[in-house]
Amino acid sequence: MNTIRRIDSNAWPSRAVCCGDLVFLAGMTADDVSQDVAGQTEQVLAKIEGYLREAGSDKRMLLSAQIWLHDIGAWQAVTDVWCRWIDPGHPPARAVVGATLDRGHLVEIMVTAARSPS
Repeated sequence: MNTIRRIDSNAWPSRAVCCGDLVFLAGMTADDVSQDVAGQTEQVLAKIEGYLREAGSDKRMLLSAQIWLHDIGAWQAVTDVWCRWIDPGHPPARAVVGATLDRGHLVEIMVTAARSPS
């Protein structure tokens, strides 16, 4: 039976859940919503890196990513930041959709990654 490990679970929902060789991150948003969509995307990706590291993974191990944009017209700006961040030899499957986001958030990103078994 796989052990389930929850990271930062005092929040709702857990920020990350590890089960077996998989890491599931909750949707991440920027803390500083005064930034434009590129700045918010950089913040979110840094947050994702931190949670992946804590879970025993990294961006080379990404399997999939879902990105929600307040304005789908910002697709290129987000993709530019994404392409600078992602490991080019290990791109995950990715979907980007427009969505109504709240409290000034312009982008939300959720990822699933593999990790080395502990």
